[in-house]
Amino acid sequence: MRPGAVLLILAVLLALSVTLSLGVGSGGVGWDAAVADLRWLRTGCAALAGAALAVAGVLVQGLFRNPLASPDVVGTTAGATLGGQLALVTHAALLGVLPVWLAPELVLPIGCLAGAAAALALLLATAGRASGGMVAVLLTGFVITAVVGAVSGLLTSLTAGRWELARALAAFGLGGVDGKGPGHIVLALPLVAAGIAAAWAWGRTCDLLLAGEDEARAMGVDTGSARRWLLAWTALLAAAAVAVGGAISFVGLVVPHALRPFAGVEHRRLVPAAALGGAAFLVLCDVLARAVPLLARTCGLDGAGELPLGVVTGLIGGPVFLILLIRARREGTLA
Repeated sequence: MRPGAVLLILAVLLALSVTLSLGVGSGGVGWDAAVADLRWLRTGCAALAGAALAVAGVLVQGLFRNPLASPDVVGTTAGATLGGQLALVTHAALLGVLPVWLAPELVLPIGCLAGAAAALALLLATAGRASGGMVAVLLTGFVITAVVGAVSGLLTSLTAGRWELARALAAFGLGGVDGKGPGHIVLALPLVAAGIAAAWAWGRTCDLLLAGEDEARAMGVDTGSARRWLLAWTALLAAAAVAVGGAISFVGLVVPHALRPFAGVEHRRLVPAAALGGAAFLVLCDVLARAVPLLARTCGLDGAGELPLGVVTGLIGGPVFLILLIRARREGTLA
C-alpha cells in the first residue's frame, strides 16, 4: 500500500476516533457543549500520549532490531511513572516552600524524563554486558519494571495517611487522561512534537542500524552516538506520554507491529504512521474505558466506574505480546 494512502486512512481513523470521543462519556452519549469542552482536553491528552508511545516504540524496536521491544517492555514507561510519582511526592512535601505558580503539572515532565532516562541507562548498562541478545534485554526490562513497581507501591503505602496524594499516586500508576487541564497539553505538545520530529530525522540512521551495527559502521554511522541519541529521544517521548497519561502500557508494542505490514519498515514512513495510529488507538481505548459504565448499566450492573486507561491497553496489549513472543520463539528470532 502506498505511504500516502496509509497516512490518509490513519488520519481519517483519528478524526473518527476524536469525533466518537467527544460524543461518548460515562454519563451517556451526547453532544452537550460544556461536556464536549471537557472531553476535548482528555481527548487531546490521549492523542498526544498515544502518538508519543507509538513513535517511542518504533525507535526502541529499531534500536534493538526486534519487534518485541517497546518502551514499557524495556522498563522505560515504568521508570517514567516512578519519576512522575517522585515528582508529585516532592511537590507535596515542599508545597509550603515552592512558589505558588509551580503547579504539579509543571514538575511532572521533569520527573518523568529523569525516571525514563535512568531506566534506559540501567537497561543499556545491564543488558549490554550480558549474553543472550534480546532475551537479556527482555529479562532486564521485566526486572526493572518489577523493581520500579515495588518502589511505586512503597510510595503509595507511605503516603496512605494523605488520602489525596495517595489517590493521585495510585491513579497515576494505573494510567488515565481524566482530570487533565490545558496546562498538561501546553507542556506535552512541544515535547511530543520535538520527539516525533527527531525520530523522523533519525529515520535513515535507524534504517542502517537494522542491518546490524557493523554494517551501519561501515556506512559511516557513529553507532555509539546514534544509540545514545535514540535512547534520549525515546526517553523524551515516554516521559511526555506518562506526564499526560500516567502508566499506559503496550501502545509502543502493538501499534508499530500492526502498521509495519502496511507502512513498511522504512522509519521515515513508519514514524508518521505510528504517530497517527498511536493517537487513534489510545483515543479509542479511552472511549472504551468511558463506555464501561454504560455497558454495565445496560447489563443491569449499576455503580460501575470507568476503567483506568492503562488497564484497557494492558488487556489488549498483553495477549498480543504473548502471541508475538510465542511466534518469535517458534521462528527462532527471539535471541
